[in-house]
Amino acid sequence: MALIYIHGFNSSPASLKSRQTAEWLSLHYPDVPFHCPRLNNEPDKAIRQLQALVESAKQPVGLVGSSMGGYYATWLAEQYSLRAVLVNPAVMPYKMMLDYLGENANYHTGERYVLEQKHVDEVHRLEVRTPLHRDRYWVLLQTEDEVLDYRQAEARYDGCRMTIEQGGDHSFQHFERFLPDIFDFLQLSPEIHE
Repeated sequence: MALIYIHGFNSSPASLKSRQTAEWLSLHYPDVPFHCPRLNNEPDKAIRQLQALVESAKQPVGLVGSSMGGYYATWLAEQYSLRAVLVNPAVMPYKMMLDYLGENANYHTGERYVLEQKHVDEVHRLEVRTPLHRDRYWVLLQTEDEVLDYRQAEARYDGCRMTIEQGGDHSFQHFERFLPDIFDFLQLSPEIHE
């Protein structure tokens, strides 16, 4: 199995949760490949990056997606019948993105780019209104998420495994506590080398 971590909007592989996941895997399951691509700022290109990664893995893949990464992970999980852990996932990011039209800068890299209406439309086309295989999802939510209303994800993923913690924030405080259970949920196991 391989693990793909999908970072959020305006984030990067340098995000804390991505680094925590990579470090935990390297300590406990160093034979499990870990991927956290730096996503293209254009959604159509970003989803093609992720599709190429899934299709080239040559082994089953588990997904962890945070915020917008959770939105992308949902689309990928439905397309490829994958298991996914969603951390404070965005449910309707195309609405939030309207506030960012124009020039933006990535929080981690400082890279500047222009967000246009066509990019918002690209994200809207990826919406999964009703996940079909709810047993393949585990949704982690904290109620004091200052960016997204956790109740939207609670409603969208009703029937999925769900953990809702009081307090916290959009970054999902103390995410690292869940890594052993995430690994188990995704049914990841290191390759056996003969």
